[in-house]
Amino acid sequence: MSPDERAIAAYRAAYGDAPTRLVHAPGRVNLIGEHTDYNDGFVLPCAIDRGTAVAVGAGPRGMIEVVSADYGETDRFDPAAPFAPARGWRTHVRAVAAVFRARGIAVDGMRIGIAGDVPQGAGLSSSASLGVALAAAFDRAGALGRTELALIAQAAENDFVGCACGNMDQLIAAHGQAGAALLIDCRSLEATPVPLPDAMAVLIVHSGITRGLVDSAYNGRRAACEAVAAHFGIAALRDLDSATLAAGEGDLDPVAFRRARHVVTENARTHAMPAALAASDFAAIGALMTASHASMRDDFEITPPEIDRLVATISDALGGMGGVRMTGGGFGGCVVAITRQELIPDLIAAAMRHFDAVGRAPGLIHSCRPSGGVRVVELV
Repeated sequence: MSPDERAIAAYRAAYGDAPTRLVHAPGRVNLIGEHTDYNDGFVLPCAIDRGTAVAVGAGPRGMIEVVSADYGETDRFDPAAPFAPARGWRTHVRAVAAVFRARGIAVDGMRIGIAGDVPQGAGLSSSASLGVALAAAFDRAGALGRTELALIAQAAENDFVGCACGNMDQLIAAHGQAGAALLIDCRSLEATPVPLPDAMAVLIVHSGITRGLVDSAYNGRRAACEAVAAHFGIAALRDLDSATLAAGEGDLDPVAFRRARHVVTENARTHAMPAALAASDFAAIGALMTASHASMRDDFEITPPEIDRLVATISDALGGMGGVRMTGGGFGGCVVAITRQELIPDLIAAAMRHFDAVGRAPGLIHSCRPSGGVRVVELV
């Protein structure tokens, strides 16, 4: 069953009637532009054909009741009361409601059924998918635009869940377009479609290593970037060029310098990628993705050795016909490869050889095309 079908089924089983509305928001894979979003930089993600479905109907006055099909668990809380975290997925639901409350937007009583098929801890933005879907579900009047839904979901993560994420994941979940990645300016929030040629394929391989952004060193990486920006008297590392950074290296902590160098060079690589994609220039795509992975490994230090091995194995199988890199916040999760459609079986075979060698099962091996963003369907 699809997430949509499972969310509706969970709603019916829990509440004995049918939902009146269904919301679906996708996960995402970032093709290039890692840890640049919270530095006001540039990213190039695409929405994927996996996501989170939220079935919604009227509920007890002043209360929100929720059932998760994936966990077989429930929650019940008053959205008008002060935020109170709960275990696991429940905190994310309460956090989105808390942002509505903080912004003075009333959330009526409702019942919710949730189901998803984005692997947890894979770096494919399962939490952003859930957050955007919930924001659209709570927006009963449909008064909020897609960007506002994304920013509400981001605020839930930043202000209540405790993850200092940027806005990329939520923006692509809201604005994703079928057949295209989006070049997103994370300062202006402008999103420019970057169509992927029909012969091009995107392969996602989950390393089998999961991680949690709140528990990882993600927040520490962000603090280092902000410290370098403050040193140069700029709003964010987006405003720093390589020459200025190099000239100031002697005044910076060596680790902070490397963190900043990753962001500055990654922004440049992200700007170069759309032209390479449009031209199906697989050699250029490969060079950009290889440099991105090396920068994440050496300067940002977020790629575990096992993921480096997986990237090297897939890179060998590509034979110069595309590129591969770790994607997501790091410390685990997925790698992404861009190549020609006909090479996907070879890459999958190479990935399976890697997993046989390390004695680990992959969490996901999935070839996809870019998908659309959040959608709302009225069921009655």
